[in-house]
Amino acid sequence: MTESAVAAVRPGRLRAAWASAHAPVPGVPRWARAAALTVPLVVLPSSLWRIAGVALHLPIVRHTGGDESGNLPSWLPIELYVVLLSILSELLAFTAVGLVSTWGEVFPKWVPFLRGRRVPTLAAVVPGAIGATVLTCLWTWVFVMLAFGRNIAGDRLTADSPLNADTWQGALVVVSYVPLVAWGPLLAAVTFAYHRRRAHGA
Repeated sequence: MTESAVAAVRPGRLRAAWASAHAPVPGVPRWARAAALTVPLVVLPSSLWRIAGVALHLPIVRHTGGDESGNLPSWLPIELYVVLLSILSELLAFTAVGLVSTWGEVFPKWVPFLRGRRVPTLAAVVPGAIGATVLTCLWTWVFVMLAFGRNIAGDRLTADSPLNADTWQGALVVVSYVPLVAWGPLLAAVTFAYHRRRAHGA
């Protein structure tokens, strides 16, 4: 087989493996699959905003002139931290898709020692429930505080705060992050559907 033929086969095999792993499990309600696929999308705007504004330094962030690295260690540039945080956020969000896909019920072949075995129900339900609770409380608190003109610590926002929605940069931050309010409830709904399906042996 020529090199070009091999190159043509590999993408096809990858697509087939991807489609097989993410095929909806029998018994998954349509609404649950839609909710699971929506989770990575509600996380995406904030990830893109962080990368664009902090990692790429596009003029969409209102800088205050202070030290923006916060408590990061000196060896970790804030640009790298933001990219890694955004990737991690998307990966965590994507785990919701596993709750409606085959890899959420049977360990994939690439998982050492566990490949082919059934995923214990509680191994998915407990982290899903904890994550949904934490995310719901966190982002609800953040936006309640913002509604009262305060940051997450409860301190009043100043006129030059990057979170001040009176400027277009501040409004863009809010618009980018407000979808995160739906992350917890969506994950809770998908986790509930997963538990119900597995409990009934579907």
